[in-house]
Amino acid sequence: MFLYQYFKKFDWREFVCGYGAATINIGVTYPIYKMIFRQMLHGDKVTSAFIQMKHEGLRYLYRGMLPPLAQKTISLSLMFGIYDGIKKNLQVEFELDPYTSKILAANLAGTCEAILIPFERVQTLLADSKYHKYFSNTPTAFRYVWTNHGFMEMYRGVAPILLRNGPSNAVFFVLREEASEHLPKTDNIAKKAAQEFFAGAVIGATVSTIFYPLNVIKVAMQSEMGHKTQGIIEVFLKIYRERGNSVRHFYRGCGPNSTRSFVSWGIMNAAYENLKTIFYRY
Repeated sequence: MFLYQYFKKFDWREFVCGYGAATINIGVTYPIYKMIFRQMLHGDKVTSAFIQMKHEGLRYLYRGMLPPLAQKTISLSLMFGIYDGIKKNLQVEFELDPYTSKILAANLAGTCEAILIPFERVQTLLADSKYHKYFSNTPTAFRYVWTNHGFMEMYRGVAPILLRNGPSNAVFFVLREEASEHLPKTDNIAKKAAQEFFAGAVIGATVSTIFYPLNVIKVAMQSEMGHKTQGIIEVFLKIYRERGNSVRHFYRGCGPNSTRSFVSWGIMNAAYENLKTIFYRY
């Protein structure tokens, strides 16, 4: 009976709206992600990354999009759906205050998203030019990694992802709901959509910038294959030394990444709210 009452508070519409918002976003922003990825991995300047991708041509522009499409759609579906369900349970069943329930629910939702790490793992391999000759497509990459290196290789880079997912979710949801409460109320559809876009954009870009170093470490970890995984501190120090002992160089790609996050989270937030309007109408 308790389990029934617990899961009853999970609303399928939250999962569907998160899934739809992620689908719209990935189709628009994937080429920008790919350029940022090259900067994260090699420390290249934006012009160098752009020229490299230009030389590779359209054939490779959307290469590796299937893993983030699968990962992001499921991830956003879980993020919004699990967060909403857990938050309601914490507030109703355990009578926790709103902020505590939001933070706990967001962290738990972020931890659940970590089951999708294999998609990030394969996406990294497909986006890295040094693996172009080894993997022709997503299924080939999955099969190669699984067959030659085993199950745990699919979860390389789990530590920085866990450190990133929960706290970043908490910051995002708390700020997003604060913005929703304090923004001017309007019945104008265009104005409402613009507010939703800019609220999501500013919050998403801020969160992305705060947690950018963890993504750099994650990419460095996941760009390797087969040998023993190094720890977070070890990888951080390695990157730091390779980039001239400069913390500033550690943030290469952060500018374009913040721009992409601004557009990406703006699209996702606006799409999510509009999808909610449609699904909650019935």
